[in-house]
Amino acid sequence: MPDYLGSYVDRRMKYLIDEWDLATRRDISDLVSRLSALEEEARLCAGFEAGASAKLAELEKRLEYIRGRRT
Repeated sequence: MPDYLGSYVDRRMKYLIDEWDLATRRDISDLVSRLSALEEEARLCAGFEAGASAKLAELEKRLEYIRGRRT
């Protein structure tokens, strides 16, 4: 019986991994590098957000100035 079960699992391993959404060693082998890349991307996005926010504030200030000149 154990040989039958072992061979069944061997034959169906890919399907079991997919069905149960299991991680494989290959999936987690570069986990640290992928996490580092995501953290770096988050830092870049935060920098972009700060710059965009400053530009938007300047544009809003200029718009208010222009609107004030019209009245």
